Amino acid sequence: MLQVPHREKANGAGSKDTKAVILVGGPSRGTRFRPLSLDVPKPLFDVAGHPIIWHCLTAIAKVPSIQEVCMIGYYDESVFKDFIKEAATEFPNLPIKYFREYQALGTAGGLYHFRDAVLKGRPERIFVLNSDVCCSFPLNEMAKLFDDKDAEAVILGTRVSQEAATNFGCIVSDQHSRRVLHYVEKPESQISNLINCGVYLFSVDAIFPSIRSAIKRRTDRPRLVSYPSSENLESSFMADDDEERKNEVIRLEQDILSDLADSKQFFVHETKDFWRQIKTAGSAVPANALYLQQAQQSGSKELAKPSPNIISPVFVHPSAQVDPTAKLGPNVSIGPRAVISAGARVKESIVLEDAEIKHDACVLYSIVGWNSRVGAWARVEGTPTPVTSHSTSVVKNGVKVQSITILGKECGVGDEIRVQNCVCLPYKELKRDVANEVIM
Repeated sequence: MLQVPHREKANGAGSKDTKAVILVGGPSRGTRFRPLSLDVPKPLFDVAGHPIIWHCLTAIAKVPSIQEVCMIGYYDESVFKDFIKEAATEFPNLPIKYFREYQALGTAGGLYHFRDAVLKGRPERIFVLNSDVCCSFPLNEMAKLFDDKDAEAVILGTRVSQEAATNFGCIVSDQHSRRVLHYVEKPESQISNLINCGVYLFSVDAIFPSIRSAIKRRTDRPRLVSYPSSENLESSFMADDDEERKNEVIRLEQDILSDLADSKQFFVHETKDFWRQIKTAGSAVPANALYLQQAQQSGSKELAKPSPNIISPVFVHPSAQVDPTAKLGPNVSIGPRAVISAGARVKESIVLEDAEIKHDACVLYSIVGWNSRVGAWARVEGTPTPVTSHSTSVVKNGVKVQSITILGKECGVGDEIRVQNCVCLPYKELKRDVANEVIM
């Protein structure tokens, strides 16, 4: 059982020194985000006109007690260099640093590896956010619950359908006290429809000793590897280097949270607001819609003004060219220098940098990649999925296909060609109608 030193109660939600950690993953993760992650790391992919990670920073900037933001991942340092420079001008009161893991260490392993950097300045608590989450990030509400309950940890939770719940970490909580009684990552049977949103607030006195004891449990275990036959008996007593590396991978979800549930000071803040994971490339489209709707509700000046041909919410980059007869929206983002020609129709889609939609073309439930072009009278379309669905695949003729059509970088769709429910890898020319295919 983890013993935590007693802490004095602080006055008010913003009074404790706090840091934020954003877990950004690395290039060997995010493979489900292909073909989009072949050209841009997933955290820097534009959703609703801004990189996914920018939405995390916007929420963090609203927490008054944040001293610093640490981004932890195993992308090369150069990947985030420009983004951090731009963020410094946009969030001048928020120092942002990137720490690179020497290999994938897991969601808790990376946090523990850089503990000295995270603990510099003596923060009392840390927010930990997964970068591939799309939500309203109610961080101040989590901080208030943390203080009200004198908590060691607060997790953000949301309700989903019972069928979908087993794909996520499930939380069993006391409805009155909001205390987490039990946590199971992707259970085999249904135990709760309250799921982990991938956003946490930890006391530094609780999280680092908890990770340390998880590492100790790993290293203390006898390293006997089972083999199917007795031929390998000699080698079965010593694990190899890969096994040694696996010992270093510690994940919050599988290794830490269920232990914290035993500590009696672990609470859940249940959000009634929107929440989505951005795992597959297609999931960027519903995330784009949710962030655009949030921007519309908050009266953002970035959105295009509604008109007969602009059905809100729509984001159009200032450098994009949109013909006045083209009809956009709802839930459309048009990237820098994109060209939308006369009579084109774009709905529930993301059109990326330098893409061109020629006259009278139709783009629905799709992502049009960088420098791609959609020919005149062509039709590029996906399939709408229910708002409550957390899946981006549909079954067509007994085959599971992506509900969102994705054109990778520099793809060309010929005039009058129809592309439906397809994922098209970069640099492909489509000269015939295609449906329900991955075009390689």
